[in-house]
Amino acid sequence: QYRSVLPDSRKRSKKNNLYIFDSTSIALFQEILKGSGLRRSDGKNKGGIKVHTLLSSGQDVPVMIRYSPAADNDVRFLKEVKLNAGSVIVFDRGYCDYRTYNRFTSDRVTFVTRKLNRSVYQIDEQRTVSEEQLKQGVLSDCNITLGYTYLKKAVQVRARLVRFKDPVTQKEFEFITNNRRLRAITVANYYRQRWQIETFFKRIKQNYELQYFLGDNANAIKIQIWCALIADLILKVIRKGSKSKMAFSNLTGLVRLHLMTYLDLNAFLKWPEKSLLNKIQQQKQVLQPPNLFKT
Repeated sequence: QYRSVLPDSRKRSKKNNLYIFDSTSIALFQEILKGSGLRRSDGKNKGGIKVHTLLSSGQDVPVMIRYSPAADNDVRFLKEVKLNAGSVIVFDRGYCDYRTYNRFTSDRVTFVTRKLNRSVYQIDEQRTVSEEQLKQGVLSDCNITLGYTYLKKAVQVRARLVRFKDPVTQKEFEFITNNRRLRAITVANYYRQRWQIETFFKRIKQNYELQYFLGDNANAIKIQIWCALIADLILKVIRKGSKSKMAFSNLTGLVRLHLMTYLDLNAFLKWPEKSLLNKIQQQKQVLQPPNLFKT
């Protein structure tokens, strides 16, 4: 319903087909859901819930949410991602599933991820890297076959391997994609967009009450996380509609403090002090006792 007013939904058309997939863990004080890590010496352990999120980069809004105990493996949730042809999905190297990679290729969906250190592959062809891309940090570009080539039952993936060195941090990365038409530097830039989902997770955890939960069962915890996501969407629509230049954290704090105050929201976000003064003056006029006799 609010797709047309969400951030960057019209301006950045190139990002409208970009999706980012990742998960974040939220610690629980009780062992309601199985948490990750070693068990304590007293035999007890904190629980944890993992939120698997598919984020639309152009709108900065999740389009798919799944929950699981924090100890569960993330890979199985990548199988549930269904995208239209022409879409681009970026995910971390922890989501290593060759069958899903081949499904993305058959669905004409471009994926970009990092290569696992233990991945087995064979170089099929070396691709030419221009001088311009070498200056930008591209080290090499080649077509590869992922998987064991001498095993009949092994799943193989026709892919592309791009080695990239960040000019700022001097760190080297190895990216894997199924798109052979993109420029090598474009592949690296797509993966760089993955920071957006980390910013989204940080915003949700910092601005909404997810440190303490009102319920002590799995369903209540999921409902509270859903409420936080709905509140984030509503505040994002309000901020876009009011054209406020206020920081998102400040806007969230103001709405939290004055949630039960009857105010014109657009005017309040534009002039908070002026709106509150007008509200106080109106209340004084209403509460002022009538004069029965002239003085």
